[in-house]
Amino acid sequence: MEQSQIDQYIPVALLGLVAVLFAGGVLAASVIFGKLGKRGGIKETAYECGMLPIGEGNTRMSVKFYLVAMLFILFDIEVVFLYPWAVIYKDMLKHDANLIFGSMLSFLGILFVGYIYALKKDAFNWKQ
Repeated sequence: MEQSQIDQYIPVALLGLVAVLFAGGVLAASVIFGKLGKRGGIKETAYECGMLPIGEGNTRMSVKFYLVAMLFILFDIEVVFLYPWAVIYKDMLKHDANLIFGSMLSFLGILFVGYIYALKKDAFNWKQ
């Protein structure tokens, strides 16, 4: 006996209904039980090493800090390109060993030149 296409979607609809009911039930339970557990004002304040929070919550950071963070992301993403090379390295050695080794040496050379440039420009010292 062949089912119609609508009958095949009934389990999906039931799963969606269960998901919506579960989410609504969890939200309703959090509201009900949250009102039962109300605490005083001192318990609601932010706790930071035993000190009362006074002043601004966010301090100004030097632009150098963000430069170091961007350089970290840049070098980190470039290192991710080493993984595909490492995966095909053994297979590529059989076909053209000089090509794969030379391409990686050129990639690492460019990476190293960028690193030396950042060192010379004192980009990694963000405390000054």
